[in-house]
Amino acid sequence: MNHPNTDILSRAQVATRLPAQDLARARRFYAEKLGLTPVDERPGGLLYRCGGAEFVIFRSTGAAPGTFTQMAWVVDDIEATVAQLRARGVAFEEVDAPGLHTEDGIAHIAGNYPSKHAHSERGAWFHDSEGNLLGIGQPIA
Repeated sequence: MNHPNTDILSRAQVATRLPAQDLARARRFYAEKLGLTPVDERPGGLLYRCGGAEFVIFRSTGAAPGTFTQMAWVVDDIEATVAQLRARGVAFEEVDAPGLHTEDGIAHIAGNYPSKHAHSERGAWFHDSEGNLLGIGQPIA
Protein backbone atom coordinates (compact mmCIF):
# COMPACT_ATOMS: atom_id res chain seq x y z
CA MET A 1 0.00 0.00 0.00
CA ASN A 2 1.41 3.39 -1.00
CA HIS A 3 1.16 6.16 1.60
CA PRO A 4 1.65 9.71 0.30
CA ASN A 5 3.22 10.97 3.56
CA THR A 6 5.56 8.11 4.44
CA ASP A 7 8.35 10.54 5.32
CA ILE A 8 6.24 12.81 7.52
CA LEU A 9 8.21 12.11 10.71
CA SER A 10 11.59 12.40 8.99
CA ARG A 11 10.71 16.06 8.27
CA ALA A 12 9.52 16.77 11.82
CA GLN A 13 11.62 18.35 14.54
CA VAL A 14 12.45 16.03 17.45
CA ALA A 15 11.95 17.35 20.98
CA THR A 16 13.05 15.52 24.12
CA ARG A 17 10.87 15.31 27.24
CA LEU A 18 12.46 14.80 30.66
CA PRO A 19 10.43 14.09 33.81
CA ALA A 20 10.86 16.08 37.03
CA GLN A 21 9.26 15.31 40.35
CA ASP A 22 10.21 18.79 41.56
CA LEU A 23 10.07 21.36 38.75
CA ALA A 24 11.49 24.21 40.87
CA ARG A 25 14.48 22.06 41.86
CA ALA A 26 15.02 21.09 38.21
CA ARG A 27 14.86 24.75 37.12
CA ARG A 28 17.55 25.62 39.69
CA PHE A 29 19.78 22.73 38.60
CA TYR A 30 19.57 23.62 34.91
CA ALA A 31 20.23 27.30 35.67
CA GLU A 32 22.95 26.97 38.30
CA LYS A 33 24.76 23.85 37.07
CA LEU A 34 24.23 23.96 33.30
CA GLY A 35 23.77 27.69 32.72
CA LEU A 36 20.42 27.19 30.97
CA THR A 37 17.22 29.16 31.42
CA PRO A 38 13.85 28.26 29.95
CA VAL A 39 12.83 30.16 26.83
CA ASP A 40 9.19 29.56 27.69
CA GLU A 41 7.07 27.87 30.32
CA ARG A 42 3.56 26.73 31.07
CA PRO A 43 2.00 25.19 34.15
CA GLY A 44 3.95 21.99 34.75
CA GLY A 45 6.55 22.49 32.03
CA LEU A 46 9.76 24.34 31.16
CA LEU A 47 10.89 24.70 27.53
CA TYR A 48 14.62 24.98 26.74
CA ARG A 49 16.36 25.50 23.39
CA CYS A 50 19.96 24.56 22.61
CA GLY A 51 21.57 24.76 19.19
CA GLY A 52 18.31 24.69 17.24
CA ALA A 53 16.79 21.77 19.19
CA GLU A 54 14.47 21.92 22.15
CA PHE A 55 13.71 19.90 25.23
CA VAL A 56 11.06 20.12 27.91
CA ILE A 57 11.28 19.33 31.59
CA PHE A 58 7.81 18.45 32.80
CA ARG A 59 6.32 17.83 36.22
CA SER A 60 5.72 14.11 36.60
CA THR A 61 4.89 11.71 39.40
CA GLY A 62 7.12 9.16 37.64
CA ALA A 63 10.88 9.08 37.79
CA ALA A 64 13.49 8.23 35.18
CA PRO A 65 15.51 5.11 36.01
CA GLY A 66 18.75 6.98 35.26
CA THR A 67 20.23 3.82 33.76
CA PHE A 68 20.55 5.06 30.16
CA THR A 69 21.33 8.34 28.43
CA GLN A 70 18.09 10.22 27.93
CA MET A 71 19.53 13.28 26.21
CA ALA A 72 22.98 14.45 25.14
CA TRP A 73 24.73 17.53 23.85
CA VAL A 74 27.37 17.37 21.09
CA VAL A 75 30.26 19.72 21.87
CA ASP A 76 33.49 20.80 20.18
CA ASP A 77 35.69 20.52 23.30
CA ILE A 78 34.63 17.92 25.84
CA GLU A 79 37.47 18.67 28.27
CA ALA A 80 36.54 22.36 28.48
CA THR A 81 32.83 21.52 28.79
CA VAL A 82 33.40 18.97 31.57
CA ALA A 83 35.73 21.38 33.38
CA GLN A 84 33.21 24.22 33.21
CA LEU A 85 30.33 22.05 34.42
CA ARG A 86 32.47 20.56 37.21
CA ALA A 87 33.31 24.09 38.34
CA ARG A 88 29.55 24.65 38.67
CA GLY A 89 29.16 21.51 40.80
CA VAL A 90 28.16 18.87 38.24
CA ALA A 91 29.35 15.39 39.28
CA PHE A 92 30.35 13.18 36.34
CA GLU A 93 29.87 9.43 36.36
CA GLU A 94 32.87 7.11 36.41
CA VAL A 95 32.26 4.00 34.32
CA ASP A 96 34.28 0.78 34.26
CA ALA A 97 32.46 -1.72 32.09
CA PRO A 98 33.55 -4.01 29.24
CA GLY A 99 34.23 -1.75 26.26
CA LEU A 100 33.62 1.47 28.20
CA HIS A 101 35.97 3.03 30.73
CA THR A 102 36.15 6.65 31.86
CA GLU A 103 39.25 8.50 32.95
CA ASP A 104 38.52 11.65 34.91
CA GLY A 105 34.87 11.31 33.83
CA ILE A 106 35.52 11.07 30.06
CA ALA A 107 35.38 7.88 27.99
CA HIS A 108 36.76 7.08 24.56
CA ILE A 109 34.09 5.30 22.52
CA ALA A 110 35.28 3.28 19.52
CA GLY A 111 33.42 3.77 16.26
CA ASN A 112 30.97 6.39 15.09
CA TYR A 113 28.33 6.89 12.43
CA PRO A 114 29.85 7.36 8.95
CA SER A 115 27.63 10.40 8.32
CA LYS A 116 29.35 12.19 11.21
CA HIS A 117 32.73 11.90 9.47
CA ALA A 118 34.32 10.73 12.70
CA HIS A 119 36.07 7.49 13.62
CA SER A 120 35.20 7.62 17.32
CA GLU A 121 33.69 9.75 20.06
CA ARG A 122 34.51 10.92 23.55
CA GLY A 123 31.70 10.97 26.06
CA ALA A 124 30.81 11.95 29.61
CA TRP A 125 27.65 11.44 31.68
CA PHE A 126 25.97 13.02 34.67
CA HIS A 127 22.62 12.94 36.43
CA ASP A 128 20.44 16.01 36.76
CA SER A 129 18.58 16.86 39.97
CA GLU A 130 15.71 14.57 38.95
CA GLY A 131 17.73 11.43 38.19
CA ASN A 132 17.78 11.84 34.40
CA LEU A 133 21.06 10.60 32.91
CA LEU A 134 22.45 13.22 30.51
CA GLY A 135 25.47 12.99 28.24
CA ILE A 136 28.03 15.08 26.47
CA GLY A 137 29.74 13.83 23.33
CA GLN A 138 32.53 15.00 21.05
CA PRO A 139 33.01 13.26 17.70
CA ILE A 140 36.69 12.56 16.91
CA ALA A 141 37.63 12.87 13.23
